[in-house]
Amino acid sequence: MILSKKDIEVRYAETDQMGIVYHANYVIWMEIGRTALIEELGFRYADMEKDGILSPVLEINAQYKKPVKYGEVASVHTWIEEYDGVRVTYGYEIYNGDGDLSVIGYSKHACVKKENFRPVSMRKYFPTWHEAYLKAKKA
Repeated sequence: MILSKKDIEVRYAETDQMGIVYHANYVIWMEIGRTALIEELGFRYADMEKDGILSPVLEINAQYKKPVKYGEVASVHTWIEEYDGVRVTYGYEIYNGDGDLSVIGYSKHACVKKENFRPVSMRKYFPTWHEAYLKAKKA
């Protein structure tokens, strides 16, 4: 399994009145982690989109354990939990500045044609990406 780690400096605008990261920002951080993982594997979403393929979110989940606060550096850990050639589930753990687990989550995506949102096979459209996902996913 390949694990991507991306540090994020918590900005004031990402927090609520208590100085704690607003819950929706963790979903944005998951996207940052997912993009970092894809780039570490040697690919870019933008290249996929140029070819008329999108990867919409089908489902997203976040379980909040401990807060991340303004001024801390959060660490987003991302991996491929499941992959079947069309759908992929990314796993996430986000740690606060003390190294405590703050959020556990996942997001499920599919690859679809831009013009009609019909699912496509990564094996057929992006064979190199497909092979990288097979090698990178959690055993």
